[in-house]
Amino acid sequence: MAPTDVVNEFIARICRMDVDAACELVTDDVEYDNVPMGKNYGPQGIKDILGAMSGGVDDVEFIIHRQVADGGTVMNERTDRFTAGGTHFDLPVMGLFEVDDDGLITLWRDYFDMGIVNEMLAHFAD
Repeated sequence: MAPTDVVNEFIARICRMDVDAACELVTDDVEYDNVPMGKNYGPQGIKDILGAMSGGVDDVEFIIHRQVADGGTVMNERTDRFTAGGTHFDLPVMGLFEVDDDGLITLWRDYFDMGIVNEMLAHFAD
């Protein structure tokens, strides 16, 4: 698969809330960096963060507005939509992925506004 295909499939698996399947597309030492929150490493680091963020969420959708690739680097501008109990929150995100020659993601870095995430988490905790 081309790097963009790997990233698109990774995102599709996350949106199906199949984090285990998504982690089949990452290296054992993948760096997952939610810039305002910090870094995690390895498939388990991704599972720990996504599992915590998806608690109480009924649906997840990554709406990609623009995506570009240069070699193994894929960048996308997107809106991550989280829905629970009929309410949705849209999180504007700028994502960066590095895909190695084996077709595995070695780096996933997302830039976003932590204030929106805190608002979403507070709402879903109610």
